[in-house]
Amino acid sequence: MDIRKFLPRDKSDFEAVGKLNEFSNVELKVIIPELMEWLQDGNWPISKPVEDLLLRLGEDVIPHIKDVLQTQDSTWEYFILVGLIDRLPISHLSMLQTDLVRILESPTHDEILEELDEVILELLEKMKVH
Repeated sequence: MDIRKFLPRDKSDFEAVGKLNEFSNVELKVIIPELMEWLQDGNWPISKPVEDLLLRLGEDVIPHIKDVLQTQDSTWEYFILVGLIDRLPISHLSMLQTDLVRILESPTHDEILEELDEVILELLEKMKVH
C-alpha cells in the first residue's frame, strides 16, 4: 500500500491526517517532505495536526527542517519557527542552532522583513535556559 495516497489533498483534509496517524513512524518517514509542505502557512487548518504528526517522528524531522530553513522562503521559515521548531524538545532544537544562528547573523532581505530574528532570539534563549 502506498502511503502517499493518504496525503492531504487540501488545507482542510483532516480525514487524510487522521488516516496518516494510523501509520507507524517508520512508514511516515518516507513522506516527511510532503508533510512539511503543509506547514508553509500556519493559518491552514491542517497545519497544527500535521505538526503533531511530524513531532512524533523526532530527530528524523531535523534534516527536513534544515532544508526549509535554506529555502529562501521566509514565510515558510517563519511558520516552521513559530510552529514546529518552537514545539521541539530542547535536545532536538539544539540540533538546529547552527541554522538559527546563520539566519541571525546573515539574514536574507526577506528574512529581515519577516522579522525572523525576533523569533530566533526567543528560541536561542529557550535553549540557554535548559
